[in-house]
Amino acid sequence: MTTASESSRPLEGRTLIMSGGSRGIGEAIAVSAARAGANIALIAKTAEPNPNLPGTIFTAAAAIEEAGGRALPIVGDIREDAQVTDAVARTVEEFGGIDIVVNNASALDLSHADSLSMKKYDLMQNINTRGAFLLSKLCIPHLRKSPNAHVLTLSPPIDLDSKWFAGIGTGYTISKFSMSLVTIGLAAELIDDGIAVNSLWPRTTIDTAAVRNILGAELVSKSRTPQIVADAAMAILTQPASAATGRCFIDDEVLVANGTDDLSPYRVAPGTSDDLELDFWMDSLG
Repeated sequence: MTTASESSRPLEGRTLIMSGGSRGIGEAIAVSAARAGANIALIAKTAEPNPNLPGTIFTAAAAIEEAGGRALPIVGDIREDAQVTDAVARTVEEFGGIDIVVNNASALDLSHADSLSMKKYDLMQNINTRGAFLLSKLCIPHLRKSPNAHVLTLSPPIDLDSKWFAGIGTGYTISKFSMSLVTIGLAAELIDDGIAVNSLWPRTTIDTAAVRNILGAELVSKSRTPQIVADAAMAILTQPASAATGRCFIDDEVLVANGTDDLSPYRVAPGTSDDLELDFWMDSLG
């Protein structure tokens, strides 16, 4: 029998480690997990505020603690093996283990191949693909000890239609699809360990500072808030690990499957009937 306390704080005593998380979707997931009772470790580079991208690892930690969780902000670079190894060790030392990994850190450049510098290409591959692989890999020994272990990566379903490469750019598309390949591969490798490995992606554009800088105010008004991704993440991370693995979930599909009938409160501009702006690699509102 599930008690009221268990249902309201289903991650009580569990530990989540996240790459990034200083702002936007990552911070929303971290704060939601904190409300559910989790300890949260963040590894991110953003220690100082940026006027174009507000929020730091320390402001995120403060929000996590205000939401009722325990926070461990770790300033580090997901591309550096030693720093990620240290972050995992510090998380285990502070909280006693690791139950959940969220691969949230990501670099974005939509330049096409002829104008994309190899420095930017390498940055995307190293943060997006290699970073997701590295953090997940280093946490495996600890996840094996968890009673309900999850890895969740923010990456899309893989769709090899050429229009995505033509429209979004080959470099960024490769990096995000490769994150989903990490999900599919690790799910297969770890299925006998009972570790669930899944991906999650938003159906629509999400109102974050980074998106505002790219899309502008008009398109942001046709977006949803980060909370829709956070709520979908919580639905995945609080279910038994045996329920699903190797899946690439879409946020609104997760919520509808879990009984949400009305998604309108997640709109940036609730009460409007304007068409929502689809995110990358999404064909329709479904």
